[in-house]
Amino acid sequence: MKINSIDIENFRNIKELSLNFENVNIIYGENAQGKTNLIEAIYLFTGSKSFRGVKDKELIKFDENFARLKIDFQNKSRLQNAEIFIENKRTASLNGIKKKSAALLGDELKAVIFSPVHLSMVKDGPAERRKFIDHALCQLKSNYRNLLKDYNRSLIQRNMLLKDISKNSSLFDMLYVWDKNLAVSGSKIIYQRNKYISALLPFAKEIFYGLSGGREDIDLLLKGPFDYCNLTVNDIENQFLTELDKNKSIDIINRATTIGPHRDDMEILINGKSARNYGSQGQQRSCVLALKLAEASLLKQMTEDEPLALLDDVMSELDIARQDYILNHIKDWQVFITCCDANTVLRLKKGKTFHIANGDLM
Repeated sequence: MKINSIDIENFRNIKELSLNFENVNIIYGENAQGKTNLIEAIYLFTGSKSFRGVKDKELIKFDENFARLKIDFQNKSRLQNAEIFIENKRTASLNGIKKKSAALLGDELKAVIFSPVHLSMVKDGPAERRKFIDHALCQLKSNYRNLLKDYNRSLIQRNMLLKDISKNSSLFDMLYVWDKNLAVSGSKIIYQRNKYISALLPFAKEIFYGLSGGREDIDLLLKGPFDYCNLTVNDIENQFLTELDKNKSIDIINRATTIGPHRDDMEILINGKSARNYGSQGQQRSCVLALKLAEASLLKQMTEDEPLALLDDVMSELDIARQDYILNHIKDWQVFITCCDANTVLRLKKGKTFHIANGDLM
């Protein structure tokens, strides 16, 4: 997979920019000049939302009404083009044909992004770790986004009913309808997450072993209200319904659903101990690197194509050994690296450089 060129109009601080890419692309310059904006524009073509967690309208340049992104890319020896138009929301087209949803571009373009925002994956609460799994699954499973949407719709309806029950107890019997809907979509999400973690773990173990110099071992475990291991979708659905029934009184008191995929966590262990509670800053950073590299390796294995590697301002924070380790794992992929000083990366790998200042090419 390779992006040959990109055209950007009215995106973030970029008024107009056209770039041609090679296999290794190093985007450098001072902070707040637009380096990450370029990486973000590329990442949107995977069908995902901004990795910086902003709304689509915030991607439009100040005082402009729209933003437009265009790329020419190669996927499995086929030349293609895609366009994203952002006004009130994102719309997209592939080879001149409008897509029903911009998210569907993810069927053609895959990428793994390393960004400082991902360093919170270990330190922060379960939401960041769930987001990591869900983003990865959205790239691998075309129906996974729909599962999440179905589950979240049912969750909203159930929570609204829980609030109404606290005022009108006669509505209690209606809970079963939303329990069933929640269990149907939720069981599939749990199953897919558990299956993904099992497939990810061997890659993560090998990479973490290398990053730690063979001194430490990583483990991953999906944690919820009951043990998910070796359960079918039907087993999970039935057990989930049972747990929802047990927790009804607590949920009514809290006026919210207290168990389910929206509360589950992926526990990260180093030598059997919680990386979040006991891991040093260096160990936690190595966990994130191992998980992101494992995500990329699994994506390559399952799609039989190299994903794009987007390294946003993380290389300069690593020692030389870890920089070498990362680049050796993605040496055959197209890479986009942002940094303040191009020489920090060029000494490791030759590439085309782009000096960005105030959203423009210098």
